[in-house]
Amino acid sequence: MSDSASTALRARTGPAHEAVDAAYGAYRLGDRESYAAFLIAHARALPAVEGWLADHQIGFAWRARRDALSADLAAMGRDMPDPLPFDLADDEAARWGALYVTEGSRLGGVMLARQVGEGLPKAYLESGFGPGEWRDFRHALDAAAEDDAWIGRAVEAAEQVFALYGKAA
Repeated sequence: MSDSASTALRARTGPAHEAVDAAYGAYRLGDRESYAAFLIAHARALPAVEGWLADHQIGFAWRARRDALSADLAAMGRDMPDPLPFDLADDEAARWGALYVTEGSRLGGVMLARQVGEGLPKAYLESGFGPGEWRDFRHALDAAAEDDAWIGRAVEAAEQVFALYGKAA
């Protein structure tokens, strides 16, 4: 393998990540209605991916954020929407690629939480990592990677997750 899996995923999914960031960047998190729409968009994607991950074993103890997202929406008087359809190949590399996106979004969420309007709920965005958890995830991902073909399958799955978030936006 030329690069570590985590380095390759970051580099090769960069355009897909940037497109999703641009789509969600249109929401104004300080505005109650725009922020509610932002959370609803996330709720159309995140539970679909987390549900898929829960049905497929992966060698990493991840924590779902669906309940935090649901609680924030409920606090705003909104229901959870139906999730978009989502499925990936039942492949270890695909599981890691999907988890790379959902776990990576924790990092961005903590940064976005600072933009949320005063008095608005933000448990979902504040569901970040404890000390060293992102590093531990990257190390586990890198250890799981078998070869360049494995990384290619992980990248393909990560891009599918980014596309799902883009569609939800």
